This record gives sequence, C-alpha cells and structure tokens, in this order.
Amino acid sequence: MSSRTKGSVLVVFLWSVTVVLGQDGWSVTYPTQSICALKGSTVNLSCSYMYPSGHRVISTFWFTEWESGPNELSQDPAYEGRVRYHSDMKDVHSLTIKDVRERDSAEYKFRIITDQSGGKQTGSPGVNLTITGLKMEVSYIGWLRTNKLTCSTTCTLPGNTTYIWYKNGQLIDESTSPQYNDLVYRNYEDSYSCAVKGHEDLQSPAACGYNENWDNVYYQRSICVLKGPKHSGRWRDKLIPEDLTTDPGYAGRVEYPDQESRRNSGPFTLRITDVREEDSAEYRFTFNTCNFEWDRSRHGTTLTVSGLQVEVTRGGSGQNLTLTCNTTCPLPGNPTYIWYKNGQHINESTSPQYKDSVYSDNEDSYSCAVKGREDLYSPVVYNPKNTSVSVSPSGEIVEGSSVTLTCSSDANPPVKKYTWYKKNETSPKASGQSYSITNIRPEDSGEYYCEAENDYGRLSSSTVTVDVEYTLVSPWVTVVGVGSVLTAAALILIIYCILRRCTGGSGSTAETQSGHPDPNSDTYTTLNLKNRSPEYDTLESVRSPQ
Repeated sequence: MSSRTKGSVLVVFLWSVTVVLGQDGWSVTYPTQSICALKGSTVNLSCSYMYPSGHRVISTFWFTEWESGPNELSQDPAYEGRVRYHSDMKDVHSLTIKDVRERDSAEYKFRIITDQSGGKQTGSPGVNLTITGLKMEVSYIGWLRTNKLTCSTTCTLPGNTTYIWYKNGQLIDESTSPQYNDLVYRNYEDSYSCAVKGHEDLQSPAACGYNENWDNVYYQRSICVLKGPKHSGRWRDKLIPEDLTTDPGYAGRVEYPDQESRRNSGPFTLRITDVREEDSAEYRFTFNTCNFEWDRSRHGTTLTVSGLQVEVTRGGSGQNLTLTCNTTCPLPGNPTYIWYKNGQHINESTSPQYKDSVYSDNEDSYSCAVKGREDLYSPVVYNPKNTSVSVSPSGEIVEGSSVTLTCSSDANPPVKKYTWYKKNETSPKASGQSYSITNIRPEDSGEYYCEAENDYGRLSSSTVTVDVEYTLVSPWVTVVGVGSVLTAAALILIIYCILRRCTGGSGSTAETQSGHPDPNSDTYTTLNLKNRSPEYDTLESVRSPQ
C-alpha cells in the first residue's frame, strides 16, 4: 500500500452560493455552504466581499471560534504551518488548509476590518467543513461465496466520485459505486481497502474478509497514545515475526489477555504497559493452524507514542502568554486538555491552547495533561532560573593572559540565547554560553554578567569581577640589567684601550730604530724648536726667567 503523501488537494465544486448581506453596502458571498473533504487532503475555502465606499480594508481573515474576539486561524497553533491566505482577484479571498484532520470539522467564517469607525463585518453563517476518513466494510454472502465491499464516509463527497478497490494491496477495480462484490476462490482470508480517484494516497484502513469459516474483523490503521503506564491494541505484533513476549525490549511489558479463552474466536489483544517513544512501530498479528498461516506480510497497525509538550508564545506586550499543549500525533476522539499553573489546576478545554493574561515574570510555571490521563502531564515549563557565571582559570588574572566566562542556567524549554554584558555599558559584549577574552588588558577589568533567555522569559546573573593585574618588573631585574650593560661597556672599553696601546708602541719602536727623522714630515716640523710659534716662546719665557 502506498504511503500517504502530504498535499493531496481536494477540489470542491458545489454550485450553491451563500450571500451574507449586511447593511450600508456590506456583503460576504460564499460559493458553497458545506464541504465534505477526506482526512489528509487539502481544502480550499473562498469568498467574495463588498464594503462601503470610502472605506479602506486593513485586515481580512478566517476564524472558527470566538472568545473575547475572533481567533484568527493563521495565529492558531492547531493550524500552524497548515493554513495560507491568498487573494487572486480584487475583493476575493481564499483560505487553504493542508493535511486536514477530523478536528478541523467546524464552521468557517470570513471577517473584514476597515479603517473607519464600526468598519467590521463577519460573513455569517459561514461554510461548514466536515472531514471524513474512508472506511472499508466487508460482509460475506455465503451462498454466493462473495465478499460484499462497501467504501463508506461520514459525509457525502462532492461530484461523481470514482472508487478504487484494492485486494491484498493490489488494485482490482474502479467504479463510481461505493460498493463492490468480490468472489472468494480460496479457503482463507483476503485483505481489502479502498480509495478515491485522485487521492490514491489516502486509502482506507484495510479490512479482512473471510469465508464461511471465519467472522469479519476490522482494526485501526493507526493509533496515537501518550507515554505512560498502559496501552491495549487488538491483534498487533511487531514488524519482525518474533513474538513480542520474547523480545528483550518488551520484557515484562507485554501480555496477551484472555488468550486461552478466546483462542478460537478472538478478538486477540496485545497489551503493552509503560509505553515508550521507542515503542512507536507498525505492529502485525499472525496465527497458525495445522494447515494454515495468517499472512503476516500484510499491513498492520501503526502505533505512535507521544509525550505532551507545552509550547509558549509571548504576546506583543510581553505580559500575555499563549500556551499550546502539543503532541507528535493527533490524539483520538476529542480530548479535553487540563492546564496547571504553579502546580494548581486552572482550566479545562477541548482546545489545546490556553491564554494567560495574568503573568508574573520569573515566577510562574505551567504544565498540561489530558482528561482521564492526568498522571501523564507534560514537563513543567518555566523561564530561566539560577543563572550564574563561572570564571576560568580562577585566581589572579595577569595582563596578557586569557580568561573564559561561562554562563549556566536552569530552564525549560532550554535556554536558546545567552548574552554577555559589562556593567555600566549599554551594548552587549558577546553572545553564546561562553565568552573568552584573549590577551587581556587592564582596561578589560570590570564587572561582567550574562542574560539567559528561552521562549518563556529571561533572567540575568549576578555580576562577577574581572581584575587584571599589571605586569610589573622586579627591582633586582633592573639592577642586574643595568649592571650587565655597564659590565659589557667596561669590557669593550678595556679591549679598545689594549688594542690602542699595542698600536701606539709599535710606532715608537719603529721611529727609534730609524734615528733619522724626516725634516719634511709634519711631525718633525711640529716638534722642531726652530719652528716655534709665538705661543711657545711665551711658555718658554715663563719657564726660564731672565
């Protein structure tokens, strides 16, 4: 059997027209008054509207419920990601709902709001939408050895519907009649299902038809249950052909109640206790006789195990909360949701959504449950608390080193954003759970804190002080340094003098050995007394008195 594909579009053409007339030029026109659609398909609702001249339209939307005002569908978490508004022509508005569910069955109304005082109009009555699944019914006519098949719905599908018939997963016929007769040739059961032409992906759950030796048996194609103590399902077994009672993953959690007393008649029941999310799977049933085995390759029942989870949305003012009790699969029937605030029961409603206008920041916590399973409440949601900062490494922080600040906080839903601030500075320093300062300087000294934020609220930590120590040079290091420089200079001077003296001595020796100075050299002229200057004469007179 093919798996369901999202986006199957159900096109509805009903030629009735509903005109909702208002006063002073207002009107809303619906092309049809009621729509029947298959579960899982896509539905289009449309209308045209008129409003008084001089008005300017500022808002148009669809709604099904009215509390303190109309609850716009595009803002309803139950329709999140499944609705779209579009206007292909002037004064014509359409609503598209994807993957419709039985709980979407309701009266849908269109509303116009203009810029003038009193400029509001609702098209009432609206369009009644009914969502139906396909159900395969099998009855055995013994004298004809025939299985009579009926593909039924809870409302009348539009147009000339063509039904497609499947036997053991294979297409066997198409017809415009919702009934089909199949001859029984073999002495064991066949599996039947049906679909509507154009929506083959939305097949009915399979039904098993038997010959005169067996009764007809029907079973649910899918089940959604909450995580918790116990769940029972009829003739189910896991995808693998191993008996669940021998599967270690189900040890102590499965049983077949009344197995002996109903061995020949059924129904055959598998009970799973303490169901877990990992139990989500397709379960199949098989039995054997001395000359017959139930075909376990046929489609079974898909079990989806879901927990409850509260989703939080803040209002524009920040003081209003919209809470939604979510599951990963649609719960059967019309469940009643129970809301708790700070552990106290505050509300019950068939809507999975609750709005709280009395909101005390940093104090309140919320959870939800489903009526009849109050013990399986959701995890409590609350804003961040116990927000704190740690510094690594601890101890003295020296200039030029690196420091890492880490923010921690307890929150549900988990913290999605951390922001770092330095006291007395308006701009944030960084984001992320950790903030690192490399090559730290004295000007980085100060008081730091972090802010933790989740979908519910935010909370800042206390400040931590980062004190950067200057890098000071020791006096002994200075003395040693200066001494080293002076010592080096002295050594250079000594070496220079030694070299200078050696050079001077060599010259004198050479000159003594010669004994014949050159009268024409500058040195000889300077030292020759015959060439004395007047200054020399003066010096000599002073030395030798007359």
